[in-house]
Amino acid sequence: MRYPIFKHVIFSAVLLIAVTAADAQRRPRTTRGGNTNQKPDTTTQQQSVQQNTNPATVQKYNPYGNVPIEMAPQVGGFGDSTKPSLRLDAVTDKRMLKDRIPLDYEFLRADDALYTQRVWRDIDIREKINLPFRYQAQDDNGDQRFVSILVKAVRDQLKNGNAIAFSADDDRFTTFLDSVGFEKAISGGGGQCDTNAVYDLNDPTKIVKYVVNCNKLNPDEIVKFRIKEEWVFDREASRMFVRILGIAPMKTIVGPDGVTERGVTPLFWIYYPDLRATLARYEVYNPKNMGNSRMTWEELFEARMFGSYIIKSTLDNPMNKYIRSLINDPILRLLEGDNIKDKIFNYEQNLWQY
Repeated sequence: MRYPIFKHVIFSAVLLIAVTAADAQRRPRTTRGGNTNQKPDTTTQQQSVQQNTNPATVQKYNPYGNVPIEMAPQVGGFGDSTKPSLRLDAVTDKRMLKDRIPLDYEFLRADDALYTQRVWRDIDIREKINLPFRYQAQDDNGDQRFVSILVKAVRDQLKNGNAIAFSADDDRFTTFLDSVGFEKAISGGGGQCDTNAVYDLNDPTKIVKYVVNCNKLNPDEIVKFRIKEEWVFDREASRMFVRILGIAPMKTIVGPDGVTERGVTPLFWIYYPDLRATLARYEVYNPKNMGNSRMTWEELFEARMFGSYIIKSTLDNPMNKYIRSLINDPILRLLEGDNIKDKIFNYEQNLWQY
């Protein structure tokens, strides 16, 4: 009779031990002081998280794995690193060029402007008459290419706190370009970079490294300049005046084949009256004479000694469109530009009686 009672006692003891162990696992751990209501210490955990999120210790994610990435050598750009000569690099002293100041324009009253037309022209420096624009030489005042002269003039003015370059969004000189905006404008594609894979010569499927090529605009790629000018017949002087308002270097837009030209777009605009003082200190290349007969760039523009063709005008153009949007044939476009030039010229001639 005692054996069933003893078996029941052992079963109850085992059940009590199991319940006690399960309850101990559910309760929080107690400290040595016996305080079971104390919150767990999170200081160590926070320090650990801070250490793991430190940029210096966290390894950044590399989408290319363990393959090395290199920067390709920079090609192009408008970095003018010309060193000045430590001696007089000429037989005659031409240092007086730095002190040249252009003459002020003759004042034109609005009431005396009997006739006014605005004209946009493109100067293609690949033409023989415009080859001085591409003259590649180094002088004490820097690179002699015309586009480099413009870039250097803008940078020098920005260092002095003056801005003379305007955004290419419009040709009305509405938005100044600061240093960041100007460098982005002349960087060619906005400073875009492409990553190209370099494969092993022995194993075409194995990538050895990646090379990052950043898009830089080469000064020699600028082959056109756009000028905005205004023709005014002044009845007081009884003559026609032409004043250049702005100059813009044009970037060529190339098709997918890399050869076909699809158009041009301005990089930035410069208000020409702000540029005259700088152009007066640069000489134009003369292939026939390297002496004192060389004129300055300011004199070249004022004397109209460059070749160009009209792309737009305010004459008989109520829709304010470019000629290319009205005429598809390029030859007929050139003829229309000559027609506009003749109309402006004949207006002055027809005022005279012989």
